[in-house]
Amino acid sequence: MARVLITGSAGGLGLNAAKELIRLGHEVVLHARNESRLDAVSGLRDQARGAVSGNLADPAEAIRVAEEAESFGPFDAVIHNAGVYRGPDIFSVNTVAPYVMTAVMGRPRRIVYLSSGMHHSGSTDLATVDWADATGRPGAYSDSKLYVTALAAAVAVRWPEVASNAVDPGWVPTRMGGPGAPDDLELGHATQVWLALDTGNTAGSGGYWFHQQRRKPHPAVDSEAFRAELLDRLEQYTGIGLPE
Repeated sequence: MARVLITGSAGGLGLNAAKELIRLGHEVVLHARNESRLDAVSGLRDQARGAVSGNLADPAEAIRVAEEAESFGPFDAVIHNAGVYRGPDIFSVNTVAPYVMTAVMGRPRRIVYLSSGMHHSGSTDLATVDWADATGRPGAYSDSKLYVTALAAAVAVRWPEVASNAVDPGWVPTRMGGPGAPDDLELGHATQVWLALDTGNTAGSGGYWFHQQRRKPHPAVDSEAFRAELLDRLEQYTGIGLPE
């Protein structure tokens, strides 16, 4: 039996992953932005090991969520599923929160970060990123997904005992993706669940995955210099370093 924390698990792909893991007999800790969103999935909450709420757009809240989640741990896997597509909080939720939570939590055996195929068009210009406010930055979503994909690769290198991978779930018809999204909703959470339960580490670490197939990421993801600059910028902004 695995114990798994899933951020953003009151809706969309996170909710589907939580349902599947619970159906398979595993222990899941849910997370949502606020208590009202958890109340909306009260039936699933009753089946879960626990639940925490907190707005990941605020780094201090992300730290609190991580600390509260730890009371239900230790975790075999953490799925950083929470994300936003537009608005000022793109970097805060999509990149900063996974970084902060990774840095302050105990190390699970496996970490899954949610990327996107759009990360391929992300900018490598880290000097102009306003981590607190993505307003007015064209391509901010793509940028944020490039950064979180590079974060997954950086964690894989720094923590070789942890299987750290990034997943492109496809453009699926969730609330974020919209009803016209062309990809398969059922496949959207399958790779996350597979990686979270990969006890034999058959998938390895440092990969970028789409529907259980390893794909080549943006070249910057494989750049040691880019990954180092990313970690340095995030540490400067948050005041929290990723432990060696």
